[in-house]
Amino acid sequence: MGGITSSIAAKFAFFPPSPPSYTVIADAGGRLQIPEVPRRDDVDVLRLRTRRGSEIVAVHVKHPKATATLLYSHGNAADLGQMFELFVELSLRLRINLMGYDYSGYGRSTGKPSEYNTYADIDAVYQCLKEQYGVKDEQLIVYGQSVGSGPTVDLASRVSNLRGVVLHSPILSGLRVLYPVKRTFWFDIFKNSDKISMVNCPVLVIHVIKSDEVTLFHSQGTSDEVVDCSHGKQLWELCKEKYEPLWLSGGGHCNLEIYPEFIRHLKKFVLSLNKSKAATIGSKKTTVDSNGSKEKAVDSNGTKKETVDSENQAKPSESSGASDAFEHPDLPEVSRNSLDSRLEKSKKSNKPEKSRMSTDHVDRFKRKKGLVW
Repeated sequence: MGGITSSIAAKFAFFPPSPPSYTVIADAGGRLQIPEVPRRDDVDVLRLRTRRGSEIVAVHVKHPKATATLLYSHGNAADLGQMFELFVELSLRLRINLMGYDYSGYGRSTGKPSEYNTYADIDAVYQCLKEQYGVKDEQLIVYGQSVGSGPTVDLASRVSNLRGVVLHSPILSGLRVLYPVKRTFWFDIFKNSDKISMVNCPVLVIHVIKSDEVTLFHSQGTSDEVVDCSHGKQLWELCKEKYEPLWLSGGGHCNLEIYPEFIRHLKKFVLSLNKSKAATIGSKKTTVDSNGSKEKAVDSNGTKKETVDSENQAKPSESSGASDAFEHPDLPEVSRNSLDSRLEKSKKSNKPEKSRMSTDHVDRFKRKKGLVW
């Protein structure tokens, strides 16, 4: 029964555009190009090999004054050709470098889409950013839209020193989109509700609220027709380091980017991360030794800092525990404690969670091929 249910959830999770919206060719100099989009000197098109054998396509958009790099995992019914203009716009507006990629089986990436393939896909992109572009963990913001929240939360739960995480219409888990279950079963996919507490950096959640929650969230809006807003609210409540969420009004599951509030709040988040990082790097501590002279030290990042060797002013040093190499076991996970029991330990919303979908809604999913998450 578990295997059958997991297969059903997986089928609802992935809708790669068919045919793909783009092709990949090499120019006379051997540089890869996507002829369906405008050619830009600040964009690299890449093919990356994953540990599970797929060759995925990625694009890297450079900004001349970038303060950070954003790794974007898109929704389940899009590919790079459709996302390209948004990637360029986000890079320009946020003043960041941006790396987007297609999952295995999407666009011109080889292989088949699956939960564990997406984990291998994002790991390959992450390693490329570190090795080819020299991106450090503390410079990296990971962004997951809808089903893309799965690989995003998975990576963020394993890399401890990321600058930030953005979850755009995220899911608690694959099964919870289809059925109103309260527990995490071993055959579920994208178990974000179990992993979000292991994310150690600021998390921004963006979601559409329901019209009957106007008073509670001081906004007016329509419901996300695919992923219920309770997914975003509960994930936010489970975060260790919460950033002010955006419960967006008037939008749907696939069009939040067109609303001015979206880009304003996202830019505010990125700027807050930049200021926080700058304050950390720029802060200096002064230490006076027994002879009264200042003593300079160099931290692990090569930044010089001064400290005061005083009984009253001694402070613990900061350390970063990120590791460049990590493994993701491709093994099924055992069932965990009820989501309700863990939510009781965090800040609850004033309204009880409502059931997301009944069996009738699943039938409606089968009839509507255009729905995405």
